Amino acid sequence: MFPETRLELVQRAARLFKESKFGVVFTGAGVSTDSGIPDFRSPDSGLWRNVDPMAVASIYGFRHNPEGFYNWVRPLALRTINAQPNAAHHAIAALERMGYVQAVITQNIDMLHSRAGSSLIYELHGHMRQATCIHCFTIYDGEDIMRTFLEDNRVPHCPKCRGVIKPNVILFGEQLPIRELQGAQDVTRRSDVMLIVGSSLEVAPASDIPVLASRTGARLIIINLDSTPADHMADVVIHGRAAEVLPEIVHQLERMT
Repeated sequence: MFPETRLELVQRAARLFKESKFGVVFTGAGVSTDSGIPDFRSPDSGLWRNVDPMAVASIYGFRHNPEGFYNWVRPLALRTINAQPNAAHHAIAALERMGYVQAVITQNIDMLHSRAGSSLIYELHGHMRQATCIHCFTIYDGEDIMRTFLEDNRVPHCPKCRGVIKPNVILFGEQLPIRELQGAQDVTRRSDVMLIVGSSLEVAPASDIPVLASRTGARLIIINLDSTPADHMADVVIHGRAAEVLPEIVHQLERMT
């Protein structure tokens, strides 16, 4: 038996959406690489290249050396602020407008799903929309804080108490935001199809979400450049760039209407 072609896999994915009643999308860094935001693990451009994640991106590291965190996050912040949604984000928003997607769960902090027009989004690892003083917990506009940092290269401090201001992103050693996690789990249990895009599925507990979907009866579609630990559970696995494959699925669904 010959392996299925890319077109045949895309058509099968479209049919799963067509037959579904409650679709959920789960995304990782790979959905945003075509927007110029690097992922974390690629050997040539990954954000963990040449750094110790626990030193620069843990809550312990942040509290003891916030300058180390800000030096590391500077290129990511610059790219995130200037990034625009790519064809993958727009395709996911189109699937929502067409009635095939009811929620998006993302590991990304770049806010590109909301910029593309998706409405119900669970940001499991936080976002840069806001920032909080770690001493008095005053909340600030995150983009304003990061833009100021990018201009003066100074660790931002709270005007009220002089505490260090931290973007509302989840660092190693921090729990996921409980409302986001519970909301993501709720829609996952309701889903009958889950589209998993651009995630290595190696970071728990977010990586448990597709497992929960499969256990509660959802059909899985995985789009990623490389294999994932969940490939054996999926009905459709497509190895390719999200910005190319997702518009193809939307196109097939448009042809089916």
